[in-house]
Amino acid sequence: MSQIHPTAIISDRAIIDDTAVIGPYCIIGEDVSIGAHSVLHRHVVVTKNTRIGAHNQIYQFASIGEDCQDLKYNGEPTWLEIGDHNTIREACSFHRGTAQDKSLTKIGSHNLFMVNTHIAHDCVIGDHNIFANNVGVAGHVGIGSHVIIGGNSGIHQFCRIDDYSLVGGASLILKDVAAFTMVSGNPASAHGLNLEGMRRKGWSKQTINLLRQAYKIVYRSGLTTKQAISELEDKLLPQEPMIALLIHSLKQSKRGVVR
Repeated sequence: MSQIHPTAIISDRAIIDDTAVIGPYCIIGEDVSIGAHSVLHRHVVVTKNTRIGAHNQIYQFASIGEDCQDLKYNGEPTWLEIGDHNTIREACSFHRGTAQDKSLTKIGSHNLFMVNTHIAHDCVIGDHNIFANNVGVAGHVGIGSHVIIGGNSGIHQFCRIDDYSLVGGASLILKDVAAFTMVSGNPASAHGLNLEGMRRKGWSKQTINLLRQAYKIVYRSGLTTKQAISELEDKLLPQEPMIALLIHSLKQSKRGVVR
């Protein structure tokens, strides 16, 4: 049987797994499901229409699945989905989606959201990401996997931050961040590759060196984006499949990439 503290207030329409733990003074609204071994430590509010997976840890004063702050939102039924093995620290706020998009905010698995992270409506976030304290992510933002975002950074709406990139602390992101790229500043600019992240993951010297060549082609050669993509596809992609992630970033960008 699930461990539910007697001070918790839980809707009759919520579904709590038998192995979940619901701590003191938590409030869980209607159409909320909480998966196996997830823990809401204390004073957590899960408003409604939220699906939380397994093995998540959610700390005090987190606000999960609340109505979004988009002025176009008019009470339509929208959802928040959270995967597995996420850690959501104190005072984080995750909002549901809007009918103007796909009515869904979606969080992957194995993410760390440090204190006071805000994830706005309609964001789609991948896996194995780290959001440091006070990161603000605006609506309709896409974030890939294995991304690190430094504390007090702000992400403009509709931006895309791709896999294995790193955003330095107190940065303002107004354009898309390409895969593997390290950016920082207000507004942010590119400062090379996320080399330390690659080394920590045990990537080979050959892979890292080829990614360095790719970075120079995109950011230092003076080529147009179309010309740079052609160079990457012809010269480097046959040698290193990871180059495909960088090419995808460039092709899919709608706002232009941070340079």
